[in-house]
Amino acid sequence: MKYFKTIIVAMSIAVAFSSSIYLDYFNIEQVASVQTILALAAYYMLLTTSLRVVVLAGFFIGILWFYWVGFSFRYYDFPNMQGVVSIFFASVYALYFGAIGLSSNAYIRAIVLFGLSFISIFGFNWMVLELPLLFSYIGILKWQFALVLAVLATVASLRHPAKYALLLLLLIGYDAKPSADLSSLKIKLVQTQIPQEIKWLKEYRNSIIDENFAQIDSAIELGYDIVVLPESTFPLFLNYREDLLDELLQRSKKIAIVTGALFAEGRSSYNVTYIFDNERVQIAKKMVLVPFGEYVPLPDPLASWINDAIFGGASDYVASDTPTYFTIKETTFINAICYEATSSELFAADPSYMIAMSNNGWFTPSIEPSLQRLLMLFYAKKHHTVIYHSANVAGSGIIR
Repeated sequence: MKYFKTIIVAMSIAVAFSSSIYLDYFNIEQVASVQTILALAAYYMLLTTSLRVVVLAGFFIGILWFYWVGFSFRYYDFPNMQGVVSIFFASVYALYFGAIGLSSNAYIRAIVLFGLSFISIFGFNWMVLELPLLFSYIGILKWQFALVLAVLATVASLRHPAKYALLLLLLIGYDAKPSADLSSLKIKLVQTQIPQEIKWLKEYRNSIIDENFAQIDSAIELGYDIVVLPESTFPLFLNYREDLLDELLQRSKKIAIVTGALFAEGRSSYNVTYIFDNERVQIAKKMVLVPFGEYVPLPDPLASWINDAIFGGASDYVASDTPTYFTIKETTFINAICYEATSSELFAADPSYMIAMSNNGWFTPSIEPSLQRLLMLFYAKKHHTVIYHSANVAGSGIIR
């Protein structure tokens, strides 16, 4: 009975902590009052429950947030790794959250939890501890998160029944900042439906290319200023295909085209954005690579072995040192490719507009596109940025 209660409490914490992701996935309205209560309850329980419960809650949070990460191994001929990777992530986050429970003092736990919000395991930054506050009445800035933890720790430490009045202090964190204004440009965001298992097969390449041009031509006919296609929607090294470059340059007389493809330079491969505008092309290289997807965040020789043995040498893209900005009709955008659009590095200068592209075919069907969208919304609200996102399979839309 004791262990059953431990599991129930831990699962309740994990569900409360993860609720906004699953409400988004099932397209259920996020009610601010409910999300505020769930977020505060999750944080309060993490500050007050036993170490065993906290560790188990971290395990469940790891599953609920990241069970989908192993899905990509289907395309590296390691389908049996899916479950292993899920359990690995759950175990890592059991230890991550377990650090909170090493002390029974609520204030120390609050300090540890706040400190964990600055830590990304293996460079993977999708565990954003402030995310449960995204749809609440409380803001998502660091000082607001610190206020929440300080108030909850104080409530947990006091015995007087009037202590709950301290929760009124959280109203200080209320954030009524309006959404950023949309660009005046007419932007078409394409969402393709290319299954990952056929995306890189030569026999499908021409049909994929034809569909890309059909989307561009449709955008021209409808009078759009910009058409944005997803990440690597041209599944090839586009700079080696003069015929395709010429066709895109010709169409750029009528519309600006932003599309993903590969780019080769010497012996280096890049996952890039090609921007075609007025018969000119600009290459925007990716600055933030995906851990274990585009690089292995481990020291050699272990990194090289994993890269060769599991990823077949595919995890060897090169990153740019700086983000890329480009201007279309006097409007400046920052470029982001998939994982970059959820990385604080690209928002450091508070860009007004971002054009982002993704290939979510790696992980669907799953909650990955919903988690990605909420993380982009988190940064969009925090930095007052409008994100124009084009994705394969799921996730296209304007985020602000």
